[in-house]
Amino acid sequence: MKWVYPVFVNYKNASGKNKKLFGGENIVPKIPFYNLSTTLNNGQELSFENFKNKMVLIVNTASNCGYTNQYQELQNLYEHNNENVIVLAFPSNDFKEQERGNDDEIAAFCQLNFGVSFPLVKKTVVLKGPNQNKVYEWLTHKELNGWNDQQPTWNFSKYLINARGQLSHYFDPAVSPLSEDVIRAINSGSNNT
Repeated sequence: MKWVYPVFVNYKNASGKNKKLFGGENIVPKIPFYNLSTTLNNGQELSFENFKNKMVLIVNTASNCGYTNQYQELQNLYEHNNENVIVLAFPSNDFKEQERGNDDEIAAFCQLNFGVSFPLVKKTVVLKGPNQNKVYEWLTHKELNGWNDQQPTWNFSKYLINARGQLSHYFDPAVSPLSEDVIRAINSGSNNT
């Protein structure tokens, strides 16, 4: 399945079928992003207060997906921008059971195969419903974030929070974390503090 990723990305890019939503740069969320927190895969609580004046790229991930190689791209993005950009991975088994491992197995897989050093959250539910992770509830309900209702369409959907704590962009899974669109959004969002 992983070999299909480059072919599929090229097809999606050529066909223009990648969904890219933006529009939150000037919208104050009804619930501040910095009021949120999450639990890391090691059990530690992480307050989003720590992310003030930084960009945050939130990605739902899976270890057995055609897009799994994006872990390497996310790591490259994080390594070259970690003063300004935090990458948060939310492993999830919501799409075709492509993340069956437990938190320890996921962490080992990410470290061994991609050298991941950005934070991994406890395995969670990202799709709308009664068990949806509170962070994803904020990301996918305009009553909370101010404008966006788009839930992840597949593993490796991306949500970008600007340096003022506003959800500014959504990118479909086929959009590379190192794409021109994502880098442009990061550069414009980090300049708006």
